[in-house]
Amino acid sequence: MLLVVDVGNTNMNFGVYDGDKMVVMFKLMSKSSRTSDEYGLSICELLKLNQIEKEKIKGVCIASVVPNVMHSLINAIERYIGHKPLIVGPGTKTGIKIKTDNPRELGADRIVDAVAAHKKYGGPVLVLDFGTATTYDLITEDGSFIVGITAPGIRISAKALWEDTAKLPEIEIKKPASILATETVTSMQAGLIYGQIGQTEYIIEKVKEESGLKDIRVVATGGLGKIISDETDKIDIYDKFLTLEGLRLIYEKNHRQDKKTTD
Repeated sequence: MLLVVDVGNTNMNFGVYDGDKMVVMFKLMSKSSRTSDEYGLSICELLKLNQIEKEKIKGVCIASVVPNVMHSLINAIERYIGHKPLIVGPGTKTGIKIKTDNPRELGADRIVDAVAAHKKYGGPVLVLDFGTATTYDLITEDGSFIVGITAPGIRISAKALWEDTAKLPEIEIKKPASILATETVTSMQAGLIYGQIGQTEYIIEKVKEESGLKDIRVVATGGLGKIISDETDKIDIYDKFLTLEGLRLIYEKNHRQDKKTTD
């Protein structure tokens, strides 16, 4: 079995694969400061609750955009799971050619998403990840990552509303029954959700226009991606596990390469 970990700004998403099939997924918060022992015990307990014996884990792959948790997390994996994890970063074999101006600045999660989207859906493909930030990444038919657009995520926008204004409350992020809001909570929900839908549709169309690639397949992922993808026909596919699937593919690619080197 393979343990994959996507360390985002809000949550750490864990997935356990048996071959190419995901058998378990669970989460921990990224913003909670923990020691390596706390991480290790939490991971082991969650594996146990999901009837996964940690001894069956034969490898670990991690992508992270939160550097300050990595020391404790890596130590936890090595001590409690018994494996040195593969960390996605510069030098990791992915099969994706990064053709942006500063490839080393590109977040590991975006590379992982690109790997999974290109492998599963081909290219050209535009990958939308609705996380803490909302990202739009274009991968060509030959697997070249050529465009990356970054916008504030829905949660960031929501947080700005209730933290930076005196009278607006903290609200649940969901689509209201109508954009024609008549009170404060639904007015905020309407602005957040319909504003994100509008942004999404405009950026998709603008990318197609300026790239000249009219046959781009649009794939969305991320925690709030389902809300947006359900409300627009500009998104072709919503893939909840895209990032975890990319981690599996990257691990397998590097593991095969390691085996060839040692044979």
